[in-house]
Amino acid sequence: MPQSFDGVQGRSVPEKPLHQLVAEAVQSHATPISQLLRLMGRVNAEGGANEGLRAQLRARIGAPLQA
Repeated sequence: MPQSFDGVQGRSVPEKPLHQLVAEAVQSHATPISQLLRLMGRVNAEGGANEGLRAQLRARIGAPLQA
């Protein structure tokens, strides 16, 4: 079922699996920290089965920006 994306009303997109959202966000250096933190919140809300996703996000959030 389509859900609204980031609270935008009137426009809906199909929800991707959490692991896919994390992978795309981690790979893109253009992903804002705020989005990474929102994903971390979703990973934490789903419980302990996502330790790999949590580790990927922590590494990306703490990674230095390369010029």
